[in-house]
Amino acid sequence: MYKFFAFLDRMKYIRRWSLMRSVREENIMEHTEQVAVIAHALALIGNRMFGKKTDAEKAALYALYHETGEVITGDLPTPIKYFNEDIRSAYKDLEKNACVKLLGMLPEELKADYETYVQPDTDRYEYKLAKAADKISAYLKCVEEVKAGNTEFKKAKTSTLKAVKALEMEEVKYFMENIAPAYELTLDELD
Repeated sequence: MYKFFAFLDRMKYIRRWSLMRSVREENIMEHTEQVAVIAHALALIGNRMFGKKTDAEKAALYALYHETGEVITGDLPTPIKYFNEDIRSAYKDLEKNACVKLLGMLPEELKADYETYVQPDTDRYEYKLAKAADKISAYLKCVEEVKAGNTEFKKAKTSTLKAVKALEMEEVKYFMENIAPAYELTLDELD
């Protein structure tokens, strides 16, 4: 059992955005925490603002485990991951096998509890919120980098924003209109 958690702890060493120069390096553990917070917020926004009955904690847990396979595979940059269907399919299989390997490190009594999140039901709305939160997190990273003067993220910022808007989810639209603009502000402007 200890091996599963030791592997997950490796997330803090795996860099994100490995092909793009970053002003501030981000590891998968930091990214995962941000995605979990955003997924939780999206669920709460949906519930409070739009009368939905989404399990906010479940959305946060889907987000918390959404990069689990990467502790073995590492992070593959988006342009490579989605270059063509063969590569995308092969990488998905690789990630799935990595998740199976990690789940195999758990005692039998706990496997089903973790399997729910490590190999999620992708039709669940909470999972879809976690995926939306992942895209929003990527957009916010681009905002942070461009704000710091890193023009290498300009194109990624535009294309990621387009992908976020294409989700057409009420919670996402609300977040992007009411919360995301604060990420453009300086520390003095947040005061």
